[in-house]
Amino acid sequence: MPELPEVETVRRTLAPVLAGATVVAALRGAHPDDILLDPWPVFAQRIRRRRIETLERRGKYLALCLDSADRLLIHLGMTGELRLSHPAAPAGAHCHLALVLRAEGQLPPALVDRRGRFLLRYHDVRRFGRIGLLDPVGWAALSARLGPEPLDPALTAAELWEHLHVRRSPVKAALLDQTLIAGIGNIYADEALFQAGIHPARRCQSLTLADVERLLTALRTVLTEAIASAGTTIRDYRDGTGRAGSYQFRLQVYGKEPGTPCPRCGAALARIRIAGRSSTFCPQCQPLLD
Repeated sequence: MPELPEVETVRRTLAPVLAGATVVAALRGAHPDDILLDPWPVFAQRIRRRRIETLERRGKYLALCLDSADRLLIHLGMTGELRLSHPAAPAGAHCHLALVLRAEGQLPPALVDRRGRFLLRYHDVRRFGRIGLLDPVGWAALSARLGPEPLDPALTAAELWEHLHVRRSPVKAALLDQTLIAGIGNIYADEALFQAGIHPARRCQSLTLADVERLLTALRTVLTEAIASAGTTIRDYRDGTGRAGSYQFRLQVYGKEPGTPCPRCGAALARIRIAGRSSTFCPQCQPLLD
């Protein structure tokens, strides 16, 4: 599932093309009602003739900010992809909807037709993604339900510790809770916990402020490096231009088979399940201290 670095990479690759573009129409693809929060006729009417002002990201959500003050909210689910396309290019399989857009400025001829139009297509093999229009009240409510952004300089280790140390859950489960901190998923939780030397099953209430300082530093380091690498492509993820990320070549523990030597100390990596997700760690570098 795309996490913060992947969604931020999609935002950065789409923003130069989409900002200032006007939605000419919405095109119905296969099974759009599995994806949309509104019925197709309502969505198609509300999005038509809207101008895209900017693109935002909140946690794992991408938001296209429209001139109506609404936001087109996109959650990519497990296999969702946004693809820029020439109008004449074939849609391919699993395209559920597309926006016909007219560019404000000059775009590459390979992308636009003679009338300056291009497409933003949404593909999703498993159809777990969601797309919907939120008014300002709806957007504020969604944002309020999410925890702080881990890369926000205003988030301090002391603030994060205040929320963590009152929990009895494993720290890995807490990091996956989007109401605690937004945008973290299985990949970057494993990587950050390894960098911080914290066992994924360690109870939150046992964490010291020094532990959380290391954890927040590790989260920021891992996320920043992943964004610089355009995200992690294990199978499906591609950025807004169709390119794969490269952070998968820098992963230290995530996805490694149990018994693989730890890249730091050489001990055998182990794997357990926490909150229904697999967690890979080094028992030597990440001792369980509860």
